[in-house]
Order: sequence, then C-alpha cells, then structure tokens
Amino acid sequence: MEQIPTSRNIGLDLVRVTEAAALAAGRWIGSGNFDAAHAAATDAMFNMLTTLDINGCIAIGEDRPVDGRAVLGEGIVFGQDVMMCDLAVDPIDGTRLLVEGKPGAVSVVAVAPRHSIWSAGPAEYLDKIVVDRDAAHVLVPECMDAPAAWTLALIARAKKKAVRDLVVVVLQRLRHHDLIEEIRATGARIYLRQEGDAEGAMEAAMPDTGVDVLMGVGGASQGALSACAVRALRGGMLARLSPQTAEERIAVSQAGMDLHRVYTVEDLVASDDIFFAATGLTGTPLLPGISYKGGHAETHSLLIRAKTKTRRFIQAEYVIED
Repeated sequence: MEQIPTSRNIGLDLVRVTEAAALAAGRWIGSGNFDAAHAAATDAMFNMLTTLDINGCIAIGEDRPVDGRAVLGEGIVFGQDVMMCDLAVDPIDGTRLLVEGKPGAVSVVAVAPRHSIWSAGPAEYLDKIVVDRDAAHVLVPECMDAPAAWTLALIARAKKKAVRDLVVVVLQRLRHHDLIEEIRATGARIYLRQEGDAEGAMEAAMPDTGVDVLMGVGGASQGALSACAVRALRGGMLARLSPQTAEERIAVSQAGMDLHRVYTVEDLVASDDIFFAATGLTGTPLLPGISYKGGHAETHSLLIRAKTKTRRFIQAEYVIED
C-alpha cells in the first residue's frame, strides 16, 4: 500500500480543518436550527480544505446539500489532478445533539492513502462492533452472529473484567430493542446515545474512556470514517452491511456488495498511514466542547497518527473578531 506522499506532518493542518468547522458551528449550539448549523460547519471545513496542499479526493463525505450543492460530497477533489490520498470528513458528527445543546457532537476528518478507505457506495447502514487494542485480538467474524453474551464474555476476559463491569455504547433506536435486552441480560451496563456514531466508536476504541465496546447498527459512511480512528488507535472492529429498507437491500445487491461478508478494520481502511483529527463541539468523554470567553474562543482537539502511534490533545485559543 502506498504511503501519503508528504514532506511534512499534515496532522496540524487537519486540526485546523476541524477547528474551523467547530468555530463555525459553535454559535449554533442549542439553536434548534439543523440546516444553519450544518451549512456553517460544512462551508468552513470546505474553505479550510481548499487552503491545504493536500491533493486528495473525498472518499467519505456529506450528501446533504448546502445551498443547493453538496460541497463535501464524495468525489470532490482538493489540490492537483493526480490524487494522492483519500479524505473522510464529517463537519458535525451529531448535528442533532449540537442544535439541541446536548453533549456528544464533534467535527472529524481523516486522511489515508488513495483508494485505501472502503467505499460505502449505496449502503446506508452497517452492523458494527468496536473495541480498543486490549480486546482487538478476540474479535472474530463469528461475533457478528453470536449472542451478545458470548461476545461480551470474550471482551471481558481480554480486558480482565467481569461482564457486569463492561460499558457498551448503543445507538438509541427501535431496531436495537432486542440487542439492548440481550446486553442487559448479561449484566453489562449500557450507554445509550441519541446519535454520534463516529464519536461513539472513538470512545470504544480509545483506552481509559470508561467505554469498552460499541455494538449495533449505524451509518455506513460513519463506519468507514470510524475505522480510520479505530485502526489508528490499534483497536478492533467488525462490520457487516445491514440494509434497513427493501430499497437499500436492492441497491447494495445491484452494486454487487456481499450482504454476508464480515469486514475487519483492515478491510475498511487498508493502510496504517492514517491521520485522524477531531475537535469537540458540545463536549464528550474525550474532548471538552467549544467555549466562548469574551473576545476569545477555546477549542479542544485530538490528533492521531497511526504511523508513529501518537495521540496528541491540542488546546487552542482563537481571537474572535466581530
């Protein structure tokens, strides 16, 4: 697999991208205005990406139109015609959380070598399991069909915990009724999230967050983006297509996608040369949210570089000009 051709560490540039989106979206926290928040963050991220010498193509992006155009849609090109890297972006992971003033929203971007990030194509949903590096080795394809109790027992043993001490992140959706009941029957604790699929995966993949595993069906694009963080953190991930409508099932079948295949994190992002950046918007177990103090704004970001196995937490102060 090719490496990202760069003579510098582009990580700080990526943090500038997520910080720009956070600063633009921050003023819409609690506003109730979904479209305005999304447009502000997307435009800010797009504009910052255009300033970078990155030569990349968006592999995982935003399909929601902004002012009639999807400025961060898949296939959008930044830099020269010869693309050297894939970009995976989400200006706001958890937009509904942000506009309702609830914790858990972040801005994220990832970069990996060209054609290394799995394309979701017409798939909208993936069934996923995510764990950190301590339990990555126990995830096997059979976990996708096994009872939750079996999988959680493997994870608990790897992490030297009792099952009842595990914390499992699950999206609060009707489709997860049976899964939630299975998990509760094991005695494990559940952290139900309204949304924020990628941030939930980050919590599960990063050591010492208080979260041990993410389980359940979430967005396919968010799954590919999450995989960049999970692999960079040396965590484990399994995923399988999980169409939620007849139309989606037909679309993925017509695209030749295998509904039975279990993807590993290495299938979802086929390189160790990954940069991943995230900036907190409304505060998470990983990152404090953006705050405003008079003429200043303060941001908190996470930068992960897989190649050097480094995590950096970055606090920045911006002067806000009226």
